[in-house]
Order: sequence, then C-alpha cells, then structure tokens
Amino acid sequence: MTQAETKAEASAELDTGLDEPIATPAAQGQAAITPAKLAELSGKAQSLLNNINSVLVGQQQAVRLAVIAFLSGGHVLIEDVPGVGKTLMAKTLAMSVQATFKRVQCTPDLLPSDVCGVSIFEQKEGTFKFIPGPIFTNILLADEINRATPRTQSSLLEAMEENQVTTDGSTRKLPELFFVIATENPIEYHGTFPLPEAQLDRFMLSLSLGYPKFEQEVEILDKTLDEHAFQVQPVLTEEEVLAARHAVRNIFVEPSIKRYIVNIVSATRKYPQIVLGVSPRGSQLLMRAAQAAAFIDGRNFVRPEDVKALSPFVLGHRIIPKVRDNRVSHADLIERVLEQVPVPV
Repeated sequence: MTQAETKAEASAELDTGLDEPIATPAAQGQAAITPAKLAELSGKAQSLLNNINSVLVGQQQAVRLAVIAFLSGGHVLIEDVPGVGKTLMAKTLAMSVQATFKRVQCTPDLLPSDVCGVSIFEQKEGTFKFIPGPIFTNILLADEINRATPRTQSSLLEAMEENQVTTDGSTRKLPELFFVIATENPIEYHGTFPLPEAQLDRFMLSLSLGYPKFEQEVEILDKTLDEHAFQVQPVLTEEEVLAARHAVRNIFVEPSIKRYIVNIVSATRKYPQIVLGVSPRGSQLLMRAAQAAAFIDGRNFVRPEDVKALSPFVLGHRIIPKVRDNRVSHADLIERVLEQVPVPV
C-alpha cells in the first residue's frame, strides 16, 4: 500500500466517528484509542491552544510548539530577551490545566536542595523527615535557568530524563505528569552559566518569541488596561492530559517517515558546517513531536510536513556548528540540512 493510500484510509477511519480502535503498531501492548476518543482529546488540545492564545498576542506558533512538547511528554526551553512574554506563556499554560504549578526563580546562590528538597532532623521523633522541593509538581517553571550554577542546573537532569529525584541516597518518583518549561536570556552574559550540551539535549524543543508587530503591541497595551485580561480558567484536567499523551503515542508513523527522520538526523552528522550532529535522542523526540502535531490537528498519522516543520525547533539546539553563534543560526543550519534530504512522497 502506498503512503497516499495509507493516509486516505487513516483519514477515512478518523472521519467515520466509529468507536472501533485504531490498529497501529504504536498501540501494541497498550489500550487502543478509538477515533471518537481521539477526536474528543484533540478538541481538548485545541481548547488549550485557544486558552493560551487568548492571553498571548501574536504568538500562535510558539504556543503551538509549547503545547506539542507538553502533550508529548517533553520539556521546553524558551530563549529570548526579557519582557516578551516567556514567563506569561508558562504561567498561562499552567493555569489552563487543573494541576499543581510551581516556579523557581534561578539565581547564582540557588542550591540543588532548594529545587529538589532536603531532609531535616525531627528532634521529637528522632528521625529525618524529607521536605520536598518545588520540583515535586506537575508543571515547573525554571525562570532564567542560565543564572543558576551548573551544580543546580544538573539537579534537573535526572528529573527531566527519568522522572525521579535522588537526594540523600534515596530515589523519589516525581508525578506522572511532570513538565519543565525553562526560560533564559541569551543576550545577557554577566552572572550567567550557559547550559551544557547534556542539559540542552533534555529539552524536546527550543524556541524564541521575538518582538510583537506594531498592531499586536497596541493590542497588548489594550489588554494591560483590563485587570483580568491575563487570567484564564482551566480547560484540561490532569487525567485528560495523561490520556492525550497516551493518544499521542498511538499516532501512526509510517516506515518511510521514520526513515525520513533518521535521514535528517544522519545528515546533521555529515554536514560540513556542523561539528557535532544530533544524537538518537533527537530522532526519538522529533518523531514524538511530530506525533503530537498530528494529534493536535486531529489526524491519526504523521505527515512529512510535520517532521519538516518541527525539525529546526527540535534539532537546532542539539548541534554544535563550526562557527559559534546564537541558536537562531542553529535553526538556520537545520533548514539548510532539510533542503538536502529528500522528502518521502
């Protein structure tokens, strides 16, 4: 069966609205998601997008990328100058979900125990009691993460990759729904500690917001005069987010799409202007992000366009170019790599 026939059949199955499970390889060993359930959860994802876009003006692409990472189980790094809405986007996403949210303002004197927690001695009971840190939450905002010392930054590595924290020799699981959205100012260098490559690799997506257009900034001023313009009501529960993540993993990825992803990643390792290419983790996260993009659009299959559109944001911060520059140029390099990789038809 050709890819076009596969797409047509999958699209027809989705449009029928029947409650027959979607039989895909991704669903093996898991409870299958019916087309009706997929449509319902996809509608919830659209509500989440609309909720955040009602607060942030002119940031549809950035909001979509953040929601893609959120629904696919990844983490997001937002790099931009102060005052463009990085923290507002993170807080609005958190307010849109009925889940616990905590914020850590990173500073050079922030200690790992301030993030992960610490054990204190209870004199009455004669035992140590663990006091959880802010990392024990569903949605964590690490504001200005590059102002924290490398020691504190490293305390997030285990949590972001393995969903657990090890303190005082004991390993403690984090909530099943755990999402980190970190911000940093890439222009300021005084009192900052650039994130090492190992930690950058833990973020599924890296993005920037940029300055708004003229009319958009006027709209922002209008919103500023409204006391409740930057507040939203929850549109998703924790259980619905976990169900959506399960649905994302059931989105069908055709073998030719998988080969396309690997071809892109392999090309970054051979590109003459790139010293260090993308690791296999990058290809895994690119596929997962493409599944989430298809899910948000109400499709149960991934298209090459999903992969191509997301590649600069998923792979850009995973490469090291020969000429060091800001990470916007990294995304440009990925765009050039994409031009050399044949798109499956």
